[in-house]
Amino acid sequence: MLPPPSEDRAVSIITRQERGALVLTVSGDLDIDSVPPLGRALETAAAEGSGPVVVDLSGVGFADSTTVNVLLQGQTALGGRLRLAAPSPFVQRLIGMIGLDSAIPVLTDVDEAIDATLPS
Repeated sequence: MLPPPSEDRAVSIITRQERGALVLTVSGDLDIDSVPPLGRALETAAAEGSGPVVVDLSGVGFADSTTVNVLLQGQTALGGRLRLAAPSPFVQRLIGMIGLDSAIPVLTDVDEAIDATLPS
C-alpha cells in the first residue's frame, strides 16, 4: 500500500473571476485519488457560467491519464469555453505526447487564455 500523499503534493484549486473568465488555478500532483475536485469544478463551471474557463496548470507537478480524462470530460461539457494555460514542464510533455492540444486549446499564460478568440 502506498503512503498517503504528503502535504506538499496535496492538490489545491483556487477559483477566481477575471475579466469575464473563470480561472481555476491548480497546484499539486493530479492522479486518480486527487483529480475529482478538478472534475467537480469543471462540471460546476459548465452548469453555472457562460464565459471562458481557464485551467492554470503552472503549479501541477504530475498528471496522469485520469487527469487527461477529466480534462476531456470538461471539454465535452464546456466546448470552446475551456482553455488550458501555462502547463508545467511535466504537463506540457504529457500534452505533447498524447496530442491533447488538438482537442483543448493550450496557451502560454492565463492572460493569453482569457483573451484568446477561439473557434466555437
